[in-house]
Amino acid sequence: MFTGIIETVGELVNIVDEGENKHLEISSSITPELKVDQSVSHNGVCLTVTEVVETTYRVTAVQETLKRSNLGALTHAAKINLERCMPANGRFDGHIVQGHVDLTASCADIKDQAGSWLFRFNYTPTSSDQLLVEKGSVTVNGVSLTCFDITDTSFAVAIIPYTYQHTNFSQLQIGDIVNLEFDIVGKYISRILQSQLEK
Repeated sequence: MFTGIIETVGELVNIVDEGENKHLEISSSITPELKVDQSVSHNGVCLTVTEVVETTYRVTAVQETLKRSNLGALTHAAKINLERCMPANGRFDGHIVQGHVDLTASCADIKDQAGSWLFRFNYTPTSSDQLLVEKGSVTVNGVSLTCFDITDTSFAVAIIPYTYQHTNFSQLQIGDIVNLEFDIVGKYISRILQSQLEK
């Protein structure tokens, strides 16, 4: 389980294709603290560390993960938001994040607001359920954010300078694809209501 508070930004140094899977080799400042079998969030996708060598570690993304996220489109030297799972004695500085991407979205607009940035993302809902609520939580590339100005197919988030500088938001351009994970509490409530309506 994660909280959407990014620890560091890693760099993709190598990609190895094996069948339908991709092995991603990543260099980061937290690599010396990682161990095999540890869970790490990569742009919001929970992946298991399979190898650690000095400042580089390896994870594997299977076909289902590649289809549902932006990991399959990453290229050499791409910047990746990284977060280790929350320790049992940690604080929820963000919100409950599972590392299970629901779908991707495209960056539709970026506005420099003289001290912060406003990003708008467009997405295609996979069902009729509206899982975003005004001032609610959403995870974008693994970053816990508050969404606003919501429509059926888009939403906006405000990015403060610290987040902009310490995540890959500083690399995003209009048209780029990001990973979305909706709030798990909202998903459970939606499923319960749907079950009641079907009875």
